[in-house]
Order: sequence, then structure tokens, then C-alpha cells
Amino acid sequence: MTLTTKQKQYLKGLAHHLSPVVMLGGNGLTEGVLAEIDNALDHHELIKVKIAGADREMKQLIIDAIVRETKATAVQTIGHILVLYRQSEEKKISLPKATKSV
Repeated sequence: MTLTTKQKQYLKGLAHHLSPVVMLGGNGLTEGVLAEIDNALDHHELIKVKIAGADREMKQLIIDAIVRETKATAVQTIGHILVLYRQSEEKKISLPKATKSV
């Protein structure tokens, strides 16, 4: 799913008060962590994930793997916090409409 700038801004505002629901530790990205992220996205649609102890390149590889495996959209990355969005069937979050520029 591709989000417009307006939609990303809206989701950033919603995510501001959220706490990370999944934290990656020393074991890195495991099947269990991916399953937990997937479950959290199903339940909440918009989540924060804390990626601790990784250098910049490793962190980007982890983010790319999470996005690829969960089919979510990375909304924002600030420091070690990743904000993810994936629309569920119930559509709990109503995004602003995408507008076409002329």
C-alpha cells in the first residue's frame, strides 16, 4: 500500500502517543518476533516497534525485512522506533482520501 504525504502525516499524529508494542532485543529479528508484529498489526493496524542495539545499516535491513514479511507500510522511523501501518479487514483507522494533483 502506498500512502500519500497527507495520509502519512495523519498516521504520524495518531502514532505520536503510542508506546512500542514489540521490542527487538539481542536475538534480532526472529520468527517469533515477526509473528508478534504480524499479530499486533492485525489487532491495532498502527504500531510502534523498537529496534535496539543495531547500527544504522543493520537497522535498515531489519526494517526492510519487517516491511517485506508483514506486508506493512513503514510510516516513520525516528531513532530506534519504527512506526508501521497495515490496514485490517475491519478498517479501524479511517485514512484521509488520496487526492490527485493536476
